[in-house]
Amino acid sequence: MEKDSTVISVGGVSVGPAHPPFVLAEMSGNHNQSLERALEIVDAAADAGAHGLKLQTYTADTMTLDLKEGEFAIDDPSSLWHGENLYALYQKAHTPWEWHRPILDRCKERGLVAFSSPFDATAVDFLEELGVPAYKIASFENIDLPLIRKVAATGKPMIISTGMATVAELDEAVTAAREAGCGDLILLKCTSSYPATPENTNILTIPHMRELFGCQVGLSDHTMGVGVAVASVALGATLLEKHFTLARADGGVDSAFSLEPGELKALVVESERAWQALGSISYGPTEKERASIRFRRSLYVVKDMEAGEAFSGENLRAIRPGHGLPPKFIGTLMGKRVTRSVRRGTPASWDLIE
Repeated sequence: MEKDSTVISVGGVSVGPAHPPFVLAEMSGNHNQSLERALEIVDAAADAGAHGLKLQTYTADTMTLDLKEGEFAIDDPSSLWHGENLYALYQKAHTPWEWHRPILDRCKERGLVAFSSPFDATAVDFLEELGVPAYKIASFENIDLPLIRKVAATGKPMIISTGMATVAELDEAVTAAREAGCGDLILLKCTSSYPATPENTNILTIPHMRELFGCQVGLSDHTMGVGVAVASVALGATLLEKHFTLARADGGVDSAFSLEPGELKALVVESERAWQALGSISYGPTEKERASIRFRRSLYVVKDMEAGEAFSGENLRAIRPGHGLPPKFIGTLMGKRVTRSVRRGTPASWDLIE
């Protein structure tokens, strides 16, 4: 029997449809090679109400070769990192491994669930020594099945970003994870462009992916602002990941598409409101609405009437409040005679007519 995927505990926080969306702040390289700034980012994420904070665990040498030409250079003019080479970019963006412990400790002090994206086997071994409660597989690594198997073998919850992956590639990744021991899996719909545009985000994929792979699905969002992430909650996203910085103006490898503290706080608040608003399929008045029913329109006598006088457009109208007969009966009452004198402001009722 497959494990119930409706709730997953990530560092002691329940993630699933019955719980507010888990908001994950991605530090990435926004520390700008300052441990002090990294710790300030932790504090800012906690102050904003985020549930978790994520790092990336790699070195330039575990990512690529120290070459500056050919395919190792970033020559796409539209790229945020145009003119860089891969090795130099990863040197600039990586989080030194000796920083991980103080960052994780600060997260624990501030009540944040902290974990990381490992990019090779040595990173997994290192993070296991630190006792992280979960793992994230980045979009560019979702085809690295040996890495996925190694992470899955830890038995800890896995979050896999799906950027660029075909359905066949995702099936391979999910199968590899489950066969290697992953019982708690969350896929993240992701568009791997930086920044991404709303038009290129296709969050309608979220419910389809959930049905296809039988697991929770969230969103790793590289668009500007919080609108796309909040909208994804209505489609069932249970985890929202956004890059986070103290201020975009400070610069840094990922700053251009990162949220600032006020925006992260807005995401926490608005995503929970969106989740609360889902409710269930419901028609008719809610308990809170029942008191308002009296303010509906209904039929009222609007002019004093003598006994035997007939209802007409002069003396019967649909007005507020709602204590009289519903407006749909106005045609039935027209021409009918009242059995007694009726004062203006009397709600129409069947016992008024012959």
